[in-house]
Amino acid sequence: MKIHRWLLLSIIVPVLWGLWGALIEIPEKWVNPTFPSTLGYVLWSLTMLLVASFALRNVHWKIDSNLRSVGYGCAVGFTGAAGQLLLFWGLMRGPAYIIFPIICLSPVVTIVLSATLLHERTHLVAGIGIVLSLLAIFFLSLQEPGNSPVHGNGWLAISISIFFMWGLQAYFMKSSANFISPEGLFFYMAVTALLLCPLALLLTDFSAPINWGLSGAYLSGSLQLLNSFGALLLIYAIRWGKAIIVVPMINGLFPVVTIVLSLFIYHRVPTTYNFIGLFLAIIAIFLMAFNEVKHSAPAADALIAQHREHIPLR
Repeated sequence: MKIHRWLLLSIIVPVLWGLWGALIEIPEKWVNPTFPSTLGYVLWSLTMLLVASFALRNVHWKIDSNLRSVGYGCAVGFTGAAGQLLLFWGLMRGPAYIIFPIICLSPVVTIVLSATLLHERTHLVAGIGIVLSLLAIFFLSLQEPGNSPVHGNGWLAISISIFFMWGLQAYFMKSSANFISPEGLFFYMAVTALLLCPLALLLTDFSAPINWGLSGAYLSGSLQLLNSFGALLLIYAIRWGKAIIVVPMINGLFPVVTIVLSLFIYHRVPTTYNFIGLFLAIIAIFLMAFNEVKHSAPAADALIAQHREHIPLR
C-alpha cells in the first residue's frame, strides 16, 4: 500500500514535536543555571528563519508578495507566535493543569471552521476518530494540581485566547492554499515570530543567572530546530491532506511521544488519565488515517481513469 504524503508527515511532525516537548525541559528546568523559556522563544524565532531560508531555497527564493499572500502569512504567523508568548505569560499566573486542557483542544476551532467554511467532509469512521482524538488530547493534557500561586482570573482569558489563536492558525494554513505557497507562508511565519522577540526579551529576568553553555543555550537552540522543522512539515501536511483530519491527528499523537520519552528520561509514570489518553490517541490515529487512505485511493483511481478516457490514442 502506497503511503500518502499527508499521512507520512502527520506521523513525522508528532515525532519531532514530541522529542522537542520531552527534551526542552532539560535546559529550562534540569540544569543549573537554567536557560529561560523566554530566551528559548527568541532562539525558536531564529531557527524559524533558518528553516525558512532552507524552504525558500527549494523554490528559488520566490516569495509571494501580493496583499492577500502577506495577509495570510501574517495571520498564520501572529496567531502562532502570539500564542507561544501568551502561553508563557499564562503559566506564570495560572494552573498548568487547567490551562493545557483548554489550549490543547484548539483543533475543535479548526474542525468547525474547516467543516463550515471550507466544506471539508469525512467518513463516519474517521469522524469517530476525530472525536476520540479530542478526548485523547484532553486526557493527555491533564496534570496533577501543583502548588503554583494563582493570580486573579486573567490566566483564564489568556488560555481561551490561545485556544482560538492556535485553532485559527491551522485553519488559515488550509484556507490559504490557493493564494500562497507553503514556503512563502512559512517565511512570513518566521518574520512575525521575529517581530515578537522584543516582548520575549522584556519578559526575561536578566538579573538571574542564565546558562549560555552547551547544556543551556546551545541545547535549547538545537531542540528549537525540531520545533521549527515540525512547523514547516505541518503546513505541507495540511496542504496535502484534510485539516479536519490532520490537525486532531497530530495534536493527539505528539503528546503520546512526549509522555513515552518522559517516562524513560525522567522516570515519570503517566497518570491514569494519561494512560486513557494514550489508548484513545492510538485508536483515533488508526481510525482517521487508514479510513481516509482506504476511501481516497479508489477516488484517485477513478479520477485517473476518467482522465485517461479523454486522452486520444496514438
